[in-house]
Amino acid sequence: MKMYKLLFKVLFFSALNINMLAQVKETKNQIKEPTGKNNIAYKWGEMAVLATANNTDKFRPRPTITSRFLGLTFIAVFDAWSRYDAKAIPVYLKDVKRQPKKDQNVKNKEIAISYAAYGALCEYYYTDKELFDSFMKELGYDPANKSVDPNTPEGIGNLAAKAVIAARKGDGSNQYAEEEGSNGVAFFDYSKYVPVNPVDKMNDINHWQPKYFSDGKGGKFAPACLTPFWNKVKPVGLKSADQFRSAPPPLFGSDQLKKEVDEVIALQAGLTDEDKALVEFMRDGPKSVQQAGHWLKFAQDVSRRDNHTLDQDVKMYFLNQLTAMDCFIACWDTKMFYDSARPNALVHYYYGDKPINGWGGPGKGIIAMQGQEWRPFSPDTFLCPPFPSYVSGHSTISAGCAEALKLWTGSDKFGQSVELVAGALTEPDHLGKKVVLKFPTFTETANMAGISRVMGGYHIQSDNIEGLKLGRAVAHEEWKFYNIHIGNKAIK
Repeated sequence: MKMYKLLFKVLFFSALNINMLAQVKETKNQIKEPTGKNNIAYKWGEMAVLATANNTDKFRPRPTITSRFLGLTFIAVFDAWSRYDAKAIPVYLKDVKRQPKKDQNVKNKEIAISYAAYGALCEYYYTDKELFDSFMKELGYDPANKSVDPNTPEGIGNLAAKAVIAARKGDGSNQYAEEEGSNGVAFFDYSKYVPVNPVDKMNDINHWQPKYFSDGKGGKFAPACLTPFWNKVKPVGLKSADQFRSAPPPLFGSDQLKKEVDEVIALQAGLTDEDKALVEFMRDGPKSVQQAGHWLKFAQDVSRRDNHTLDQDVKMYFLNQLTAMDCFIACWDTKMFYDSARPNALVHYYYGDKPINGWGGPGKGIIAMQGQEWRPFSPDTFLCPPFPSYVSGHSTISAGCAEALKLWTGSDKFGQSVELVAGALTEPDHLGKKVVLKFPTFTETANMAGISRVMGGYHIQSDNIEGLKLGRAVAHEEWKFYNIHIGNKAIK
């Protein structure tokens, strides 16, 4: 009997030890996968944000162009990752089989998405290749590895980048000066857009007019319309650029337009430090990451907040930046179709030499002035965005990305905040007080971005409201596309 009891104890404790060892091993495996800001997808998100800021510094703000760069980069990342997922379907990567289940591990995913991100970023942000080379080496990868073996993570990553690059050549962006008449100039305007109103003459107040900027050296220049052909760029998740084209804007002579012009004047005349801080935060400053980059940073806030894995960030960034890219295309379709005037032209036209109150420029505060002297709350070197007004890009992209994040997380809760000094980006020699901006929900953050453009004098309210509607419509279409590609059932 004692022998049986002894044998029972031995077997019991052996089983217990095996179970404990299994639990310890499982725990180690769980700990081994980096999360939040330590996962590789998050880190490549940081590199993409930095590259976008550097691109702005080198080439001036190009929000349409950089939204495409970011969108295609994270499509490449997603496509490479998809080959190590149980059911995801790549967007552009063809003829590369899903890898065996035994190979669907974090290490292989990290390698594959790194080579995909590296390849795409080097193509689109080519002036920062040394930065990307250095980061690859920091991760322990060889940036010179150009393998296209579809059975290795390095090869799959390289193939994913190549597939995206090849698929998007000739997509209407004119990145490679392939459109007729480009004469080797990348992103040349092959649409041959000519503004109805030259910079020094107003022919039709219902249309956009270029404005003079300071060159910062005592001179002035009038920027041409930024990428007026962007409505011709092929979207990824939308059926066409005009799928959700906005209804017409209010025109001169209507009560609505007069009311909205007066609202812009009143909002600017009543700017508080909180308002100024919001306008500046959403406008962004030197080395701006533009709206697509801004919402990528917001997505990274979610990653840190929720301690995301690589898988989660790959999928979230894919939806986030796909939405931003297509929102810009849809926004430019409406912008170029209606070609509407900015508030500064409208205020000048409506009020001319009549007295109004407005921001007088850096350090001058709100002063009495003639209507024709009115200006946005903006530096002389970037007076207002150089392209038509209706609809607002900030409103469209912010609403689209906010809605996408709400759909992806299953909640509207955001809960982020930022501390700023009012005036720092506009009148640095006349600073206001410190302000804390709170972003309780994704929806409210988008609404704040939209109204900031009206308060700043860049848009009338119709630009904002219709832009918000457009962005949300785009987001729901992208959500359908996203679910198809992660292998879920199609959403109607």
